[in-house]
This record gives sequence, C-alpha cells and structure tokens, in this order.
Amino acid sequence: MDGKILIFSATYNESENIKYFLDLIEDLNLEADLLIIDDYSPDGTWKIVEDYSKNKKKIKLIIRKEEKGLDTAHKLAFEYAVTNNYNFFITLDADLSHDPKEIPNFIRELKTNSFVIGSRYIPGGKCDMTGFRKLLSYVGNKFIRFIINTDCAEFTSSFRGFKLNELKNLDIKGISSKGYSFFMETVYMIHQRDIKIKQIPIYFNARKMGKSKIAKIELFRTLFNLFRLKLKYK
Repeated sequence: MDGKILIFSATYNESENIKYFLDLIEDLNLEADLLIIDDYSPDGTWKIVEDYSKNKKKIKLIIRKEEKGLDTAHKLAFEYAVTNNYNFFITLDADLSHDPKEIPNFIRELKTNSFVIGSRYIPGGKCDMTGFRKLLSYVGNKFIRFIINTDCAEFTSSFRGFKLNELKNLDIKGISSKGYSFFMETVYMIHQRDIKIKQIPIYFNARKMGKSKIAKIELFRTLFNLFRLKLKYK
C-alpha cells in the first residue's frame, strides 16, 4: 500500500502479554510503524517495550507518568498519526484479544474505505467470551445499534482502521465519552458525517493472561453516553 502506516495500541499492566504481542507484529514484516502509549504501568510493561524497541526504529514508545485512561491515549495517538503525516492509522488491543495477524485485512480494506472496524457480530466473526460477559456484549451492541439507528454491528471494539487523508479533520479531541464509550462515540461521529462504515469479521480471543480492565461502571457509563449522544448529534 502506498503511504505511511501507523499501528497503535494503548497499554497498562500488560507485562504478561506485551512481548508476545510485539513478536506477532514483528512477524508480520509490514512496512509500518508501531506506536505504544503506556501509562507508566506498575508491572513494568513500558520497560519491556523500551528494552524490546532498542535499535528498532519502527517501534515508537510514549510513556505517560500517570494513568490517564484509554480514551486519552487514543486521542493522543490519533493526533500523533496526523502530525507525523501517516496516511493510515490502525488500532488494536495489546492483550491478545485482537489477533495482529488480521492487520493485513485492515490494510487491504483501507485501500477503498475511509473507516474500517473489526466485528465479532457479522458473518465470519467469532467471539471467545463466555457467560454473562458475552451476553452483555452481544445484547449491548444490539441495543446501541437500535437506539442510535446506525448500520453497524460493533461499536465497542478498538480494532479499527482510519484513512487519515480523508479523516484527519475528524474531531477526535471533541469526543467527551470516557473509557469504552469513547469507541462508541467515534463510530457514531463517523456515521453522522455520512462516512461509510466498513465492517470486517474478526476473531475476538478471550484474555489468556492478566486481568480485564473493564470496570463495572462501564455498563452505566455506556448507557448514559448512549442517550447523551442522541441529544448531542440531534
């Protein structure tokens, strides 16, 4: 693909996963840079990335001296991509719930689409979550789709790609939703601008190591932000 590609992941306490994640990205042998933003993980995730990236110009590391949150990390990464003249920006989680081997699929789709999102809930998509968490995710995305009337099956996944020459003016900084609601509002903002949302199937893997960082408050936060969006973009 012609143009600079930036792959991004935000990390916090991912010391058990990050080395394997970095290896998987390296094994893809892509003409792309990787940006990691770490909120000074107490478990030393940032140190593992720092050591791994020595003499590797394609890996960029930003260490923030306190935990500032997932949404602010993504805003900073988007700004970094635009400022440094990247043409394509791909985001995913570093906890191995998203398979880096699927990144070439996003790159291919970005040739003809401005925005691409990976979905568990379209034909070909799979989800390893079980029990109440899986039910909550599935029903939650269905409910979001119904309330905001958007032709998209997945709102909370961070596995997504942006063609920046067409989306660099997207007001990511203006998104006020925090946590995982940030991802929902980004999709809704794109929909409100009549930008096509291209969905591709992904395999969402259950976390094998480390602890989930999804706080219980996220459910209530998402419901609040969902109805707030209806008023904001009315």
